[in-house]
Amino acid sequence: MNTSSPRAPAQAFDTTHFRQALSQFATGVTVITTRLADGSFRGLTASSFNSVSLSPPLVLWSLGEAANSMPIFSGNSHYVINVLGAEQAELAMRFSRRTENPFDDIEYELSRTGQPILKGASAWFECHNRSRYPEGDHVIFVGEVEQCAFAAQPPLVFHHGKFSTLPD
Repeated sequence: MNTSSPRAPAQAFDTTHFRQALSQFATGVTVITTRLADGSFRGLTASSFNSVSLSPPLVLWSLGEAANSMPIFSGNSHYVINVLGAEQAELAMRFSRRTENPFDDIEYELSRTGQPILKGASAWFECHNRSRYPEGDHVIFVGEVEQCAFAAQPPLVFHHGKFSTLPD
């Protein structure tokens, strides 16, 4: 299969306009977590999460190539994608900021490989860090799901720069 195409013509919009247009797409909210070599944890909020394949079970998410956590997530063998529920907007905000230890005062369990799973998440996916693809100013991470669980509940949604929920 040919995956290369000619370049698109120059766009007639700037990044602000593009970002505003993208904000019209409602997404779920995740916190990606992992364990560092020294035993501490790292986590970040991401709305760029999607399924890729059922067999094998693959999911993807993306991270800005300039992110300070890029070397950590690129180098670790495993991570957990925690899908946040409607009541977890504060967790999304906590992990979207640079703080000394965002894991202070929150409840979590450890996966079988020692990755933090956030209590109250509506779903979680423990992934083997299968592959990474640089595209534009981001890197697309493809994770092979080794374990997952869910607790059906209303989702946390991000739309037009704000968190919201869906009616029951």
